[in-house]
Amino acid sequence: MRKVSVIWMLAGLMMVASCGNVTQQKNESETTAQAEQEPASIIEQAQQTKVQKVAFVPTESTPDFVDAAERSVDAVVHIMTKVVRQSTTYNDFFGALLGQLYGYPGQTRNNTMVAYGSGVVLTPDGYIVTNNHVVEGADEVEVTFNNKVKKTATIIGTDRTTDLALIKVEADDLQYLTFGDSDNVRIGEWVLAVGNPFNLTSTVTAGIVSAKARNLSILGEGTSVESFIQTDAAVNPGNSGGALVNTKGELVGINAAIASHTGSYEGYSFAIPSNIVRKVVDDLLLYGTTQRGYLGVQIAELTQELAEKEGLENIEGVYVAEVTEGGAAKMAGVKAGDVITSIAGKKVNTTTQLKETVGQYRPGDRVDVEVNRHGNHHHYELTLLNEAGNVDVVRNGDSFFCSDLGLMLQPINQNDMSRLNIKNGLKIVEIRQGRFMGSGVPEGFVITKVNGSPVNNKTDLDDALKNNRSRRTTIDGVSPNGMVMNFYYY
Repeated sequence: MRKVSVIWMLAGLMMVASCGNVTQQKNESETTAQAEQEPASIIEQAQQTKVQKVAFVPTESTPDFVDAAERSVDAVVHIMTKVVRQSTTYNDFFGALLGQLYGYPGQTRNNTMVAYGSGVVLTPDGYIVTNNHVVEGADEVEVTFNNKVKKTATIIGTDRTTDLALIKVEADDLQYLTFGDSDNVRIGEWVLAVGNPFNLTSTVTAGIVSAKARNLSILGEGTSVESFIQTDAAVNPGNSGGALVNTKGELVGINAAIASHTGSYEGYSFAIPSNIVRKVVDDLLLYGTTQRGYLGVQIAELTQELAEKEGLENIEGVYVAEVTEGGAAKMAGVKAGDVITSIAGKKVNTTTQLKETVGQYRPGDRVDVEVNRHGNHHHYELTLLNEAGNVDVVRNGDSFFCSDLGLMLQPINQNDMSRLNIKNGLKIVEIRQGRFMGSGVPEGFVITKVNGSPVNNKTDLDDALKNNRSRRTTIDGVSPNGMVMNFYYY
């Protein structure tokens, strides 16, 4: 079990958190091969089903949740994931070698870790959204529907920066939920949490929206987007990836975490806003990875002290501490010392609100940014750029250069993962001038962890390097011949 401050989350398949249960079994079976992904098709939902408004009792102030609950329970599924991990007394390589030389098997055994969570059906043909920490690293994903039908799911894509994942089952006529507009969700509004707490399937709880744009600092710093909807609907282990719906039966969030001293519900639950969910799901479906747009600014919360220092009359907006050379803001005319008050017409008063708003757009999108400069308001039209400073689409599997390590890297493919018996990694395709030059590490070496954090893509690597609080950087990986290696540098 892992406790992050008082926030508990289901951490993949190996530990328990607010929204998932984990048990451990020993198994001699081989890792189940992941099914091939089917060709992507755009999720179109806006007009696929008519949403019937929930009736209110004329003499009561409490809404009738029956219609919303009935619409939701068949569209929320139970997810069980398994990951097979080998524990070895000796390195796998030496275990196999000893078996060949002396005729006895290496000291290996298989440990099957089992985790549970929830998911939300988005389309009739079987696309399901859940939390990344429910399915990350899974060898098997099994989905159970409200009618007890079980299906094997394929992982389409995951995004650690928002804790979201997209999976797919073979189907053609599933009950599903349509997206609501999370920007329009109001504090005090009634909502339902639907999921599978403690493996109690198809459980519905009710509460109100307690707050919006909560940043809990549980996904790490750097490029992570945290802007949770806080509710007091009861959410417990097993609810991870389940639905937060409004009284119309529309999906307004994906339940992800709770604040708790005990690991169980204490009145504070958190969900990822549906507008972020919709954008990430579309990215994973179309490109296999998320497309992140950047303003190119370093921002800070605007406090009373800072407002007085800068001579501002109102404490409204987000302070621009620095603009990046060559970034979208700099090219449009935004300056350090400006205060961003709105983006695309949406008011932003915290850094969390700003990140949530920008997180709904892709590189190449044009957005209006309003700034307060010494009491005068200016509007600038920015073209958002990607992390590389252009508007190119980033696809899963694309190579990228890491200047800190001096390496050209590429996400590892499924064949290499199976051959090397690993679940993730970045393959070195070219060693340029830098720390690895002359180190003896060969091209083809696969980096699996940096500073103890698994790396699957450029975002993971950047976060692992940025969040390192030590002077020492540790690298874990596997050589092309399967030898497990780890080393460090200062």
